[in-house]
Amino acid sequence: MSGRGPNGTANVSYTEFFLLAFPGLQQSRYLLAVPFFCLYASIIIGNSMLIYTIKAESSLHSPMYALIALLFGVNVCGTTVILPMMLLSVIFGAIRISLTACLVQMFFLYFVRLVDCNILVVMALDRYMAICHPLRYVDIMTKKLMVILSLVALARSVAVVSPVVILASQVRFCRSNVIGHFVCEHMALMRLSCGDISRNKIVGLLVRTITAIFDLSFLLTSYSRIFHVALQISSGHLRSKAFHTCGTHLMVILTVYSCSLISSIVFRLAKSATQDVHNLISAIYLLLPLAVNPIIYGMRTKEIRNNFLKLFKSKWPPLRSVKETGGDRVK
Repeated sequence: MSGRGPNGTANVSYTEFFLLAFPGLQQSRYLLAVPFFCLYASIIIGNSMLIYTIKAESSLHSPMYALIALLFGVNVCGTTVILPMMLLSVIFGAIRISLTACLVQMFFLYFVRLVDCNILVVMALDRYMAICHPLRYVDIMTKKLMVILSLVALARSVAVVSPVVILASQVRFCRSNVIGHFVCEHMALMRLSCGDISRNKIVGLLVRTITAIFDLSFLLTSYSRIFHVALQISSGHLRSKAFHTCGTHLMVILTVYSCSLISSIVFRLAKSATQDVHNLISAIYLLLPLAVNPIIYGMRTKEIRNNFLKLFKSKWPPLRSVKETGGDRVK
């Protein structure tokens, strides 16, 4: 609730807000619920099925596939942070959320995003050791090291996100209690502030810039070295396999970072665009990688694809029998 002093200045900060997903599309908001629900279901089902495949098949219990499964798990968490509340906001027009819940959602929104990027960095390290130091790979990339690296990724994400959320919690919000977004995104909340938020902007920009520079520098250095060593592999089969595996990882990396870069560029250049356009861009930036990652790994990673098909056929013997009978009839 907000009150005003004798001079007309707000002296009470809002502690409850309304998430308004697409302000300009309220009349047709029910039409938006269908594609977003389908997207939510496809992301959950696709990632979960591939996680189950990796868990069920002992041949996939290696560091690389464990990291891929962890990435799928992060995709499920990221989708759950965003889409349920987004769907409620679309269906009901707007949903009420407390400042505490908003800050919690903001934390997990960026936390999951950073964990995603950190896993890609660890994947680059795994591929570097596998291709550049194959004889030492088994001794170095142990389960213990993978657990340590995963904990470091989590701790780094917490350390990066926490300052942004803590500073946001200290801001007074008295302009409005309507957040014109489908999620408690940092700048969407900061637009409602009635004080100086220059420190919040600087910290947010520094955190994002430093993290991106470190991650991209590490990824470029690692894969440059990997491709240099791969070119020197005498066996054509092994060289092709190395390029194919690293190419799959690079496709995922490009999807994640290109979505982030395009979103930032459009946000700064298209200032005259409506809030709905900006929200749609945010949805693409946040959700597209979560939907595309399992498709990339499922289609391009032969071991995952073959084991998934094997499990699918074993779970649906009637379907397999129909296919086999139909095949015999054609013959």
